[in-house]
Amino acid sequence: MTTETSWPPAALAPGLTHTARLTVDDGLTVPAVSPAFGNFADMPRVFATAYLVAFVESACVAAITPYLPEGHKTVGTHVDLSHVAATPPGMTVTAEVRLVELDGRRLRFAVTCRDERDVIGTGHHERHLIDTARFERRVAAKAAGSA
Repeated sequence: MTTETSWPPAALAPGLTHTARLTVDDGLTVPAVSPAFGNFADMPRVFATAYLVAFVESACVAAITPYLPEGHKTVGTHVDLSHVAATPPGMTVTAEVRLVELDGRRLRFAVTCRDERDVIGTGHHERHLIDTARFERRVAAKAAGSA
């Protein structure tokens, strides 16, 4: 069993890569972004930047989940990502993520996203290791107004 004191595990090191694929459907387009943001309803029907960010986060999580100590997860803490080409529904998007830095609990990834024709985005994403139970207690205290 891995403990927080043995973080990071020896097998987790810069250079780790992961590739994820996603087919864009209407539910991943700009007009489908939450109704809480009504001004998106009449926007072009292309892969939404909000979902590109979520896709990148998901790819990074998938890359490191096998290395996480029991009772721990990671949370996204920084996104620096361009979105430079539109992707219509029906196309497949690929996210290639590479762990480029491991500094204590902070993990930094380089990211390249492509559709079937173009590079659609590049940048970096950072995640931090958390003790899940401790994190959830702090969030509950904040929600209750006693943080």
